[in-house]
Amino acid sequence: MTRSAGAGRWAIVALVFFAIMLNYVDRQILALLKPTLELEFGWSDQDYGNMASAFQFAAAVAFLGTGWFIDRVGLRIGFAVGVAVWSVAGMAHAFAASVSGFIGARIVLGAAESIGTPAAVKTAATYFGPKDRSIALGIGNTAPNIGAIITPLAIPAVAIAFGWKAAFLIAGGVGLVWVVAWFALRMPAPIAQDDSVPSIRWIDLFRDRRTLAIAIAKVLSDQVWFFMLSWLPDLFHRLFGLPQGTVGLPVALVYALAACGALTGGWLPSWLMARGWSVNRARKTTLLLYALLILPVPVVLSLQSPWTAALVLGLGLFAHQGFSTNVFALTTDVMPARSVGSTIGIAAFCGNMGSIGMIQLSAWSLGNGLGYAPMLVICAFSYLAALGFIQLLIPRIAAAR
Repeated sequence: MTRSAGAGRWAIVALVFFAIMLNYVDRQILALLKPTLELEFGWSDQDYGNMASAFQFAAAVAFLGTGWFIDRVGLRIGFAVGVAVWSVAGMAHAFAASVSGFIGARIVLGAAESIGTPAAVKTAATYFGPKDRSIALGIGNTAPNIGAIITPLAIPAVAIAFGWKAAFLIAGGVGLVWVVAWFALRMPAPIAQDDSVPSIRWIDLFRDRRTLAIAIAKVLSDQVWFFMLSWLPDLFHRLFGLPQGTVGLPVALVYALAACGALTGGWLPSWLMARGWSVNRARKTTLLLYALLILPVPVVLSLQSPWTAALVLGLGLFAHQGFSTNVFALTTDVMPARSVGSTIGIAAFCGNMGSIGMIQLSAWSLGNGLGYAPMLVICAFSYLAALGFIQLLIPRIAAAR
């Protein structure tokens, strides 16, 4: 690989990173502005839960098509279309005036943002070999966390200074600038051409034990991530009485720790493999480590300090992101590059659909006085269950033919 080609590949990673970061900025703004919008529009917890569920449902259904869309159309055009549409949908929130209006904006936003995950994973599968792929995925998987760090630090300040509508408009406008930069980038030649491998039929993917393993792992891990993304500001507000002006600080700390998890999730298995460990041993050992790290999450309910709670929850999302990075890497380990986008799309559909149950459970639990205890217990044990299914369905990780 020439130096210019290598630089071009990492430039793609940088742009993909920025796009996924914006993806999570756009989707998290509503959670950060929940107290303000509740006062202005008179929302209940169930209203908010329905908005979050509408986003997840739209994203889930769209994942069935966006993975295929990326595989067929390619990264160049497909990713640009997705970012453009979700940016406009994010800006549309500024013009909503009712629960139904926000639900409509969330549906379009969720459907368009679903293109981000298969596009990011396919980028790693297309432009990087096995040695660098985990690192590229780990860098890409920090993007949601950087977005989740920036959002609670910046959005409340923007909303206070310019009004809540400006927060949606500015974030969406930055996304449209990204589209211009994406088309301006000169793409290097792909490493994984995969031209000799015929396209895998969707029916065959659905029947594949590898797809089932990845899908179950996404269900069990995504429900934790989307629960945190939707309810974490409210959790700090309820448990510790933090107002909107200060709730963003511990939330930002949680996602800063999560970003570190994504980086270590890409680095650790590569480090182990460089020392002679097999892909199977390195990947599954890494998954087990992260599954154990999230077990203390329910302790948050007994803590008095929001900062201590942020450290415990941050350790949990550190573990989630490390685990998630390796689920994505597992997909590129066992599936042909040409079918990676479709496989991730199917798994992400399952993950988003499963997350709706967690979001609705949260709204029901809070409305019936049970608080956050049921959800935090589920979070603690989801990853060990996911790893158990991976071991059952993929006893030994072998490279795709």
